[in-house]
Amino acid sequence: MRSVSKYFDGGDTVANYKLDLEINDGEFLVFLGPSGCGKTTALRMIAGLETPSDGEIHFDDERVDGKQPADRNVAMVFQNYALYPHMTVRENIEYPLKIQGVPPEERDERVAETAELLHIEEELDSDPAEISGGQRQRTALARAIIREPSVFLLDEPLSNLDAKLRLEMRSELKRIQSELGITTVYVTHNQEEAMSMGDRIAVMNEGTIRQVAKPEELYERPRTTWVANFIGSPPMNLFEGTQEDDTVDLAGGNAIPARNTAASETVSVGVRPEDMSVTPGPPETDWTIGGTVETVEPLGEYVLVNVDVAGELVNVKVPSTEVDPGQQVHLTFEPEDAYLYDGDGELVA
Repeated sequence: MRSVSKYFDGGDTVANYKLDLEINDGEFLVFLGPSGCGKTTALRMIAGLETPSDGEIHFDDERVDGKQPADRNVAMVFQNYALYPHMTVRENIEYPLKIQGVPPEERDERVAETAELLHIEEELDSDPAEISGGQRQRTALARAIIREPSVFLLDEPLSNLDAKLRLEMRSELKRIQSELGITTVYVTHNQEEAMSMGDRIAVMNEGTIRQVAKPEELYERPRTTWVANFIGSPPMNLFEGTQEDDTVDLAGGNAIPARNTAASETVSVGVRPEDMSVTPGPPETDWTIGGTVETVEPLGEYVLVNVDVAGELVNVKVPSTEVDPGQQVHLTFEPEDAYLYDGDGELVA
């Protein structure tokens, strides 16, 4: 995608603005972002269901943004499955091959192979209404895969499934994509899906790509405060302050050493919830921020402590704690776990 933009309402509504992105052959790339950020529109432009207002889309060295969807060799799976209710599972899966004029013997062979890949071989003679939601989703995937497309496009395909089935289908999708090696573009607003499935993630907001990176890099080195505040559950804690010489002054009379220097006086300091600890006693380090415990939430694998720091709620994830609501505490962290952002919200270090 080269400077691809999409406008609606005569240019008054900007769905996408200057998307520059190269998706590698065989890669599983995820468009991740909040509702209305433009990720589905970007997917539809790749599919040919929307025409870019500006820019170019290329498959290898061939420009395709002027081509019809049927001429792009892409397969798309939607959120609602879109199965033909009057056809059996077998007939749904083989339908694209029938349209292409593939002989019956070859159709039968490819349907059997694809159904086995997706573990629905026992359901081939069933109607869509007779099978579960997960099996309907597998049928929709099988119908797309059997075409042997050059690009596989998935628009929130798991959002209608329950939590247990979503987890199962995530693993299945990743396994299938890895086995087939088909270039895959996946749209979701679910961070857990994106982080667990994507080779790389393109984080989007307000029609633009904010960062493209591998999941680990996205989490460990968010390039802007917006990405830092979006990625993670709970997200990164951000403390606004001013930098003077070798000190960063934060709200509530807190101050920490300045490990790096930003070009602006106004800065933000970010710390992940799991990189902070809660101590009721006097701190033994300069890397500390004082506050008052609001709530303590035991969540099984960890305890979430919510601390009021100068009117802002800070989330801290700890294995266990003995602090209580209303107690004055210190939040401590290691210098290497602090992120410094300048006044424009760009990462300094």
